[in-house]
Amino acid sequence: MTSAVVRPPTIDLVWLGVAVLAISTSGPMIAACAAPALAIALWRSVLGSAATVPLVAARRWSELTSLSRHEWRLMLLSGLLLGAHFALWVPSLRFTSVATATALVATQPIWAVLIARFRGAVVQPVVWAGIAVALVGVLVITGIDLSVDPRHLIGDLMAIAAAIVMALNVTVGQQVRQTVSTATYTTIAYGASGVFLLFICVALRVPLVGFSPRDWLLILGLTLLATLLGHTLISHVLATTTPTVTSLAILLEVPGATLIAAVWLGQVPPLALIPGIVLLFVGIALVIWAGDPRTAVEEAPV
Repeated sequence: MTSAVVRPPTIDLVWLGVAVLAISTSGPMIAACAAPALAIALWRSVLGSAATVPLVAARRWSELTSLSRHEWRLMLLSGLLLGAHFALWVPSLRFTSVATATALVATQPIWAVLIARFRGAVVQPVVWAGIAVALVGVLVITGIDLSVDPRHLIGDLMAIAAAIVMALNVTVGQQVRQTVSTATYTTIAYGASGVFLLFICVALRVPLVGFSPRDWLLILGLTLLATLLGHTLISHVLATTTPTVTSLAILLEVPGATLIAAVWLGQVPPLALIPGIVLLFVGIALVIWAGDPRTAVEEAPV
């Protein structure tokens, strides 16, 4: 039996370090951007899809034209779930801190395990223990947030809901990725996400233009760093590094985003919040470490 945790090649450790640093900028840049949250989510999806369209058109056209109806349905469903994830995750940073929102949205592997269990998968006792530890961490974090500012609880719940939706997205995405390349899948999923978010923005009359140059730069930076650089590198190292290692590396986004937000935005988390984040971190790490080594990392960024 192949070990789920083996030392990756040195170059993969370098790529993972760059990827985690890039992904860690996501929460702080969203928090720093004054544009409407749903508009940020929309443009991130649209720009992400537009950036990959030339690659798919040039190298994956035959695959694109040969996709079955079933594959199209799955990819469009994944895109709708991705749009729902963005519609919850990005606005959550308007209500709670970067540290809290990033930590809570990182619970995605827990919900993925619970979804797998609902579908009939066997869950090891140590994984259940990890879930229990992580959920205690969630209770500590949300309880402290509620005592600091009741509005924070809204952001906490939105971040948790975003994690659940992302777990559903990964479940669907794993089915698609059995037969469809990453480039084709992500292009269509991002495009479907953008269309979904466009309908929401139009229905709620969310402004989509007229932002300051600084906000446009932050939206572009979010797309280039967190989406195209960070998650492209993670997909790249999966060829030679186990999903367990990459998933554990992604967890480092929590302290990374917290540190960036503290230095850049002055969002220093209360000391009382640290034990909850540590419990959450340990619990999720147990879930990933002891879980099925075939389980893929998240297919879409936070």
